[in-house]
Amino acid sequence: MTTLAVSDVLDQLNAALSEHHDVVLEAPPGAGKTTLVPLELLQHPLLVGQKILLLEPRRLAARMAAGRMAEQLGESVGHQVGYRVRMDTKIGPNTRIEVVTEGILTRMLQDDPSLEGYGLVIFDEFHERSLDADFGLALTLQGRELFRDEQPLKILLMSATLDKRVIEQLLPQAPLISSQGRMYPVAIHYLGAVGRDQRLEQRVAQAVLQALEDEPGSVLVFLPGQREIRQVMRALSGQLSTEIVLAPLYGDLSIQAQQQAIAPAPEGQRKVVLATNIAETSLTIEGIRVVIDAGLSREARLDPGSGMTRLHTCRVSRAASIQRAGRAGRMQPGCCYRLWSEAQQAQLAPHATPEILSTDLTALALQLARWGVDDPADLRWLNPPPAAALSQARDLLVRLRALNDTEKGFQLTTAGELMARLPLHPRLAHLLLVGWQAGATRLACDVAALLSERDPLSGDADMSRRLSWLKGDIRCDARQKGVLQRIRQLSQQFYRLCGQYLGALSQTQTGLSESELVAVLIAQGYPDRIAARRHSGDHYQLSGGRAVRLVEADPLAKHRWLAVANCGGMQGQSVDRVFLACPLPDRLFDTALSSLVVAHTVVEWDRQQNRMCCEVQHRIGVLVVRQVELKTIPMAEKNRVLIEQIRKQGLSLLPWSDGINRWRQRVGFLYQAQPADGPWPDLSDTALLAGLEQWLAPYLDPISHLNHFARLDLAAILQGLLPWPLPNELEKLAPSRLTLPSGHSAAVDYSDTPPVLAVKLQEMFGSTDTPVIGYGVALKIHLLSPARRPLAVTQDLASFWANGYRDVQKDMKGRYPKHQWPDNPQACLPSDGIKRKNRK
Repeated sequence: MTTLAVSDVLDQLNAALSEHHDVVLEAPPGAGKTTLVPLELLQHPLLVGQKILLLEPRRLAARMAAGRMAEQLGESVGHQVGYRVRMDTKIGPNTRIEVVTEGILTRMLQDDPSLEGYGLVIFDEFHERSLDADFGLALTLQGRELFRDEQPLKILLMSATLDKRVIEQLLPQAPLISSQGRMYPVAIHYLGAVGRDQRLEQRVAQAVLQALEDEPGSVLVFLPGQREIRQVMRALSGQLSTEIVLAPLYGDLSIQAQQQAIAPAPEGQRKVVLATNIAETSLTIEGIRVVIDAGLSREARLDPGSGMTRLHTCRVSRAASIQRAGRAGRMQPGCCYRLWSEAQQAQLAPHATPEILSTDLTALALQLARWGVDDPADLRWLNPPPAAALSQARDLLVRLRALNDTEKGFQLTTAGELMARLPLHPRLAHLLLVGWQAGATRLACDVAALLSERDPLSGDADMSRRLSWLKGDIRCDARQKGVLQRIRQLSQQFYRLCGQYLGALSQTQTGLSESELVAVLIAQGYPDRIAARRHSGDHYQLSGGRAVRLVEADPLAKHRWLAVANCGGMQGQSVDRVFLACPLPDRLFDTALSSLVVAHTVVEWDRQQNRMCCEVQHRIGVLVVRQVELKTIPMAEKNRVLIEQIRKQGLSLLPWSDGINRWRQRVGFLYQAQPADGPWPDLSDTALLAGLEQWLAPYLDPISHLNHFARLDLAAILQGLLPWPLPNELEKLAPSRLTLPSGHSAAVDYSDTPPVLAVKLQEMFGSTDTPVIGYGVALKIHLLSPARRPLAVTQDLASFWANGYRDVQKDMKGRYPKHQWPDNPQACLPSDGIKRKNRK
């Protein structure tokens, strides 16, 4: 057996697995944990006769790990060591180590929660914290707790960089075993961030040329995605000597192309491998001595606002940067060029965000329902699924008819059970289910296969062009032959799965054309992406509410309705771009898509006509397919809308008059002045708006137009809010007018606080007591000149006569000589004219 760095801790690892159910192994890249540990543990006494399940995050890593272990045993894959990945399985009757991708573990557990026959599950590269790995661990822990009392299943987490704090919270008893490894030294060179005036591919190409000139050996370049890989390949075109082999490496490449990228460079040549984060872990690329790291990765994140998953280009974590640099020191001393500064390195997040916190949870929600869990808290998680994202996922599953939302929680339907068994995203599983029932299985498999892979064609968004390409009706570019073959193989695999899982379902021929069937399939798989054109042009609205657009001059823009399979955009954009869609004849809403159409009785206020409107709207999501106006409006709904409209536009919609306003001010004065347990109601705007249902709704039955509000007897309605004997008390405590000493009366203005009594100064002669109303509130008296202009304001008449009057008398006596300005106003008789009267 090959001796690798991890060999130093194998005895410690064996002992830990004998004493504990859970163990954590931390070892740097190249230590041999992926290929050596499973082989060594085959001989563990507790695993005799038991299988080992090794989880890898990617198909390429699973195949390579299985091949390497089989090679060390001198066997071919499929004997003691085998693998299971999508579209490819090599397992034999004597296989004891099964290398699988993480999603396969979930399906194995769903079929057998006890994992009977398996003694150890190894989660490799666990630091990546994929959704499938987190969920698989949660199911494994519960399955062991429920079904493996006698012979508990062992769990081993392996990684080069772990967030120990999180692991310790979930597995507090698990010992941590660390292997220091035998990494060769890697010199780090910080080249600084890419400038604003320089494109990423230009800077990377410069770094590649510099590395080839300064360093021996092959070069591994980390880039965020396929687009950047193609751009760098173009930037390097014509600048590399014939001894340099340029090789891309990403997940969508064929197996042969991936293996060519990993294989050693031909003798006398060097290799430049342009890779995504697929090369971060598990894979050893022979001859790599130099790593160039752009410091970026592309992650799928759920946009909570739209419910769509978008690709985000973001900075790698510090742990990922260490992993990447380690690729240069596996075989010999190496170096790493980082396209950022040393200061920026310290600012990187310590670890990547767990996928469960940022991705679409639809598949997780379906598998939870199949497991029988309604509350995720019933499972043990490193990070529980976010409630909002899980709720969105369940809403979609209800629309896909996979779940029923009941009083007892979300229940898996018969269709949902079948969808959960199909190893596809629930959208595509539902698409296959609909295709099978419509007798269009082959077509459904072709559509699902195209949607499972990256779009093979560019240009317009028409799905029919992709189907023609897949059938061979459109010429396939030589560079796309491998993609075409892979999609065809995937379609064949889907067809076999349909026969395996859906064979018991009946099939009915629909009589629809192929183009109509494609529209039905996509609409059923993506009911939240049915799109209606907005007025004119290439802008549409999705049934889920999001705005989308076609590229300019796309032929699909002539269609009013579309079934959109793929759309997306950048974070912060208000309008997404449609990448794949097909025309959707609206007559299908009455036939094949009628199950998606929901009738809603809508009572609303027509702002253009200022009247009530009632109609039955047949809708898919927010889109109205058709509407029928109703002449009879449900009274309760109508009144609810009227009250809602009053709240929006304000109480000014009601027929207020000066008299009503003055009356309400008087009541408002008493409400404010009364003691804490006083009887007077609050008739302020705020209180009236809050209580519309109680005091106004009973009188709204005749109202259906803006003009009808004038018919309301608002005075009587409001006065009805004063219980007996308050109407009588109102005039006593808050009179509308007061009798003056002159014998006349004057109105009291309750719009101010305290209320105001405006009166000519001469009419208050002889009076030293300030009038008091309500609950002992002195009026604010505005004393006026003969021309009714303010002379003084007071709430204390006696004080005014004694102090303020002299200044007024001095100023007014010359201006109004015919009026009375006595030296002793308290002793004078009141008067409203110029005739002098003496007190008898």
